Amino acid sequence: MTAVIYYDPEGYTTSGPRLMGRNAAGESFLRGFMLHTQVDEFWVQVEHPDHAQHFAQTLNVTTPDKSVRWVDKNNLGALAQLGVVYHPGPGIGKEAFKRAAYGHDAWSLCAITHTTSSAIAIDALLELLTAPVQPWDAVICTSTTVKHNVERLLQAQVDYLVDRFGIQKFTLPLLPVIPLGIHTQDFVFKVRQKNDARKAIGAGKNTLVVLYMGRLSFHGKAHPLAMYQALEKAAGQLAIGKKIVLVECGWHDNDFIEKAYQEAAQLACPSIRVVSLDGRVAQNRTTAWASADIFCSLSDNLQETFGIAPIEAMAAGLPVVVSDWDGYKDTVREGVDGFRVPTLMSAVGLGSDLALRHGLGQDTYDRYLGHTCSFIAVDVEAAAQAFSKLLASSALRKEMGAAGQARAREVYDWSVIIPQYEVLWAQQAEMRKEQGPSLKPLAHPWPARMDPFAAFVSYPSAVLTLETQLDLVDAEGGAAYKRLSEYRQLAMVNFANQVLPTEDECQVVLDELSKGAMSAADIIKVIPAERQAFVFRALAWLLKLGIIKVV
Repeated sequence: MTAVIYYDPEGYTTSGPRLMGRNAAGESFLRGFMLHTQVDEFWVQVEHPDHAQHFAQTLNVTTPDKSVRWVDKNNLGALAQLGVVYHPGPGIGKEAFKRAAYGHDAWSLCAITHTTSSAIAIDALLELLTAPVQPWDAVICTSTTVKHNVERLLQAQVDYLVDRFGIQKFTLPLLPVIPLGIHTQDFVFKVRQKNDARKAIGAGKNTLVVLYMGRLSFHGKAHPLAMYQALEKAAGQLAIGKKIVLVECGWHDNDFIEKAYQEAAQLACPSIRVVSLDGRVAQNRTTAWASADIFCSLSDNLQETFGIAPIEAMAAGLPVVVSDWDGYKDTVREGVDGFRVPTLMSAVGLGSDLALRHGLGQDTYDRYLGHTCSFIAVDVEAAAQAFSKLLASSALRKEMGAAGQARAREVYDWSVIIPQYEVLWAQQAEMRKEQGPSLKPLAHPWPARMDPFAAFVSYPSAVLTLETQLDLVDAEGGAAYKRLSEYRQLAMVNFANQVLPTEDECQVVLDELSKGAMSAADIIKVIPAERQAFVFRALAWLLKLGIIKVV
């Protein structure tokens, strides 16, 4: 079972000026999907035709023997042909309303979480409770911890709605846990590549390289002080002649943050040489991975949900030192692939002021993240002990690196993950087929986009009905058709051609009325059934132009 991919290039590329985790995950997923799904033809839903062309160009690089079909707002109903649409974010509430026009069971929606701490992400998740999301829709949670977070958010909103409105019935999507994947073969390096990489960063045989890979943001990714302090403690236990180089491969948001990193490193780990590489450059990422002996990521930030860098490190055969935090709890096995360093957070109930400051706009999202991570601690002593064990033993590094590499290949390679998506999509399709027919249709399935003739029914003096008696204004049909043809040339008339009847349909209506006055119902009887409602509405347009009149 495959799916239509909702495609906006921004969500699937790492070539933009800001390399975010969701971009890396999106780009990696797309390549994995193209390589490992068993289809000959790909479908995409796009907002702009040029996005479809961009997808086709990307596909041509990865699998040039496959073709592309695309759907946009002009033929949205075609999504029912495949039956599932995959969105690279959690915001499917609005998409559910759009689907309502074609039937809630016309297709399934599948979304995915990345960060769940931003206002946009939280609002998108809470909208699931009031949008026409169905049991055959799904929001993939990339880790167990993020699923727990999503459930807490939804429960808080449920409590509010019950208290405020007495609502008792809620329909939720599936919340399966499927991890992000990687292309494990991308992180396998030959001996020559490793030697060249170590030479590039000035690391000799007695130098041990510790790598941090990711955005260099103390407020929005991982506060580096714990890593710096732990490395300095571990450096004091090194054998004589051994050195540590810390490679930070990522990017700083601005000069202020870059300077902040430099000052903190000088203060907290003065004996460690720090090499900074711009992670937005592919060659720098290769240099970083190939040169490293140990990987470290002591994430302490709410914006993190899965954390893809540790499994990339495992694929590269590196032992890892990570915080016991978010998705790292799922991916890294303590004492097997590396070490998970304990974390501690402030007590429940003591962060309401931080949330309010952000909610009122006193703090930006970045500052909100920075304020919250100020009250989240990583155990420096435990991290130092983990580093010391790995720095002292090449055998332990090799053992843990091999275990992690095997785990990455067996559990997190896209060749393993994509089939899990397809199983989910098949499950969604089956649920939709079984449960969809029992849904009761609503008169106004998208209330915010209600039929204007229903919403504003009190505006006119009268409403056109099937019983309304109509007649020609002119004495005979030929004159009426001639005037109509002339009026249709006017810019103030033909601007609406897209929603107006065809010339042939107008001719049929006028021919019928040439026989004498009759009801709207009798006029449209001769129109094909699938077009009767369309032409019935157009009778009001003919009245507007003075071609016909109410008797």
